[in-house]
Amino acid sequence: MIETKPMKKLIVALALSLSTLSVSAHSACVILLHGLAKSDASMARLAQAISAAGYKTVNVNYPSTKFPIEELAGKAITPALETCADQDEVNFVTHSLGGILVRQYLSQAGVENLNRVVMLGPPNRGSEVVDKLGHFPGFQFVFGDAGLQLGTGALSVPNKLGRANFDVGIIAGTRSINLILSQLIPDTDDGKVSVSSTKLEGMNDHLEMPVTHVFMMKDRRVITQVLHYLKHGTFARANTATISD
Repeated sequence: MIETKPMKKLIVALALSLSTLSVSAHSACVILLHGLAKSDASMARLAQAISAAGYKTVNVNYPSTKFPIEELAGKAITPALETCADQDEVNFVTHSLGGILVRQYLSQAGVENLNRVVMLGPPNRGSEVVDKLGHFPGFQFVFGDAGLQLGTGALSVPNKLGRANFDVGIIAGTRSINLILSQLIPDTDDGKVSVSSTKLEGMNDHLEMPVTHVFMMKDRRVITQVLHYLKHGTFARANTATISD
């Protein structure tokens, strides 16, 4: 049978339609978890960018200073997973304590359709700031039980959770706007967490960026890297140096 030009155009159109359907049929959810003594507002810019990239976005607001990490993990993550129940895959993007909540949750329960996790400034080996200041009056009042659980000792929650058995990429900041706290950290740090403390055995990728702990989740260079990892499972090192401030 000889195909006419209109027939060829129809075949191409159908092929394109099927291709589009196969892409759109795969749905993905991203759960965002803020850091200690923060709120979902701190992750709003990042959440907006992730949503614009086509993901269903759940920006969780949880009472980070009201409960210990073991309780916070379930309170924050279980409802978010229920919101993502209609999606083919689930991803997490976290800042600071949020990353520890994901580790805590996954140590107790699996997420069958878990795809990738991106952690920003996570105290995966604890923070020396907690070691030095945790015993001071008022620390627990401000940062709660969860804050006291983030030290570097062997009994700290991050150090009891073990290696990652999931796909995780980690971004560590190398700039600080809190020189006093940085004096308590014996390594390159972001003002709260050292670069070495962000690392986690079993991690898939690790990237250092010239950003601070308190603002990294709002930095557009970081946001670009988060989106790249969610899509490709690696950070875009070739692009990092070319993305302007």
